Amino acid sequence: MSNKTLYQADIRHVTDLKDLLCQSVQLFGDKEAFKVKNKDSVYTSISYNEYKSDVDALGSSLVDLGLKDCCISLIGENRYEWCVSYLSVVNGTGIVVPLDKDLPSTEIENLLYRSKSSAIIFSGKLLKQIKEIHKECTSIKYFINMDADNDDDFYLSYKKLVENGKNLILSGYKDFLNAVVDNEKMNMLLFTSGTTDLAKGVMLSHKNICSDVMAITSCLYIDSTDSALSILPLHHTYECTAGFLVMIYNGCSIAFCEGLKHISKNLQEVKPTILMLVPLILENLYKKIWMTAKKKRFGKLYLKLGLIICNLLKILNIDITKKVFKSINDSLGGNLRLVISGAAGLAPNVSRGLRDFGFNVLQGYGLTECSPIVTVNRDNLFRHDSIGLPIYGVNVKLDNVDENGIGELMVQGDIVMLGYFENPVATRKVLKDGWFYTGDLGTIDSEGLIRITGRKKNVIVTKNGKNIFPEEVEAYLGESEFILESLVTGEFDESSGETIVSAQIYPDYDNIQEKFKVSASDEKVIEKIIHTEIKKINKLMPLYKHVKMINLRTYEFEKTTSQKIKRYGQQVQKTG
Repeated sequence: MSNKTLYQADIRHVTDLKDLLCQSVQLFGDKEAFKVKNKDSVYTSISYNEYKSDVDALGSSLVDLGLKDCCISLIGENRYEWCVSYLSVVNGTGIVVPLDKDLPSTEIENLLYRSKSSAIIFSGKLLKQIKEIHKECTSIKYFINMDADNDDDFYLSYKKLVENGKNLILSGYKDFLNAVVDNEKMNMLLFTSGTTDLAKGVMLSHKNICSDVMAITSCLYIDSTDSALSILPLHHTYECTAGFLVMIYNGCSIAFCEGLKHISKNLQEVKPTILMLVPLILENLYKKIWMTAKKKRFGKLYLKLGLIICNLLKILNIDITKKVFKSINDSLGGNLRLVISGAAGLAPNVSRGLRDFGFNVLQGYGLTECSPIVTVNRDNLFRHDSIGLPIYGVNVKLDNVDENGIGELMVQGDIVMLGYFENPVATRKVLKDGWFYTGDLGTIDSEGLIRITGRKKNVIVTKNGKNIFPEEVEAYLGESEFILESLVTGEFDESSGETIVSAQIYPDYDNIQEKFKVSASDEKVIEKIIHTEIKKINKLMPLYKHVKMINLRTYEFEKTTSQKIKRYGQQVQKTG
């Protein structure tokens, strides 16, 4: 397949995020950039012109405070003020340090210290936590509250800074407006989740981010008629680049989800055309569709019949999917045309199933170290078990390929980070001869489509030298209607001297209760049901991959803010 069918040729070039915003304002000035819900739960519209005015105003105030070239931390829920603050920092002030609002105070304090932040812009919802940090963190010169109406003895008001900045500009102050951005210098410092060891600080530049924004746009059709609901946390590079900056580049409208519990309500209010999601949300959505159908008389039968008819008609190039499954599509707002899944592997049966219901689900792959998007499936070339093809201008190849065609993914291109902050040893381990070694293992087929098989450090090696990828076994477990979540590890069995496959399992208690009429407290019955499921699943895999030890959980796994299960440090509750 030619590159012309895989990449759009008419992508406008931007040198940095300041240039990106200026160009978008010229192209989309009075168009809605943000749809923001006010205190009365009424949505108001903010144009591209108004957005740039606020960015310039806050940036001018920050420079006037003496924060030029300083690190400024940013923490809070997804909201308009976060997006203003981000570009106000990087487009002429200093270095932005996005932080996870769900981190404990001690860890936030640690990251403020490590980043040498001179200021922090924070949501008023975190005021209590910030006050705790304020007592200990003496290096912070300015604490800026997004929700304060006025300044006080300790905290500056974001609103007042914006007002002051507009007055500064009117009086002729141009230090921020005339600031020249060095697009190859670190302007973004992002700390990884640090679930296995000390969080690393990823250093990114404007060139890194803008290269990713342009490349993503060259692979996916997005235009100024599109709208997005921002659900994933903005401090996560996936949402920041793809769900925020890509949208601003393309003249889209952005609204913000009020929390995971409010997704359904917000989808109905905003009716977005594009969503950036993680597999857990999509997998829950898919299960909910079938669970809802089961509760109706003949509901499951009608759903299956509808799928058979739609798939048969597609062979004749007749697509009535949206009409047949209108109620399902309407439950997500009714206008959804593109769903990107990233941050973890999406189960192929879920990807396939959601497509059958009329949702254009495309899986991608990325890492914070790569700004972050590296690959994505295309409308005209995709596989449900694949992370797709490299985005435009990015090279991906495999290192140390074994007899099964599996090797470590290496990435080369302008999206690759500058290195790890104040950690040259860790940088040298992953950056070699212009290539970034991802630590992920995978294969590349004849069409160039890439499939991830697992994480290099997670591989279970048997006594006979067989490699078992936990993620692959977890994918099989995830297809069971009675298993919500699983975590697979290798355990040494002293009696046999062999490494065996062990699985921590969080059962779908609701589904089990509904189908078998048992309560969650009937441990022995639930154990028996899960053991029966494991026997069925084991038959689908080679003998050496069979799950031989099971630990059932009564509560779900601890997860990162991108909804990935934290693979290390999970407490094992009970052995079955």
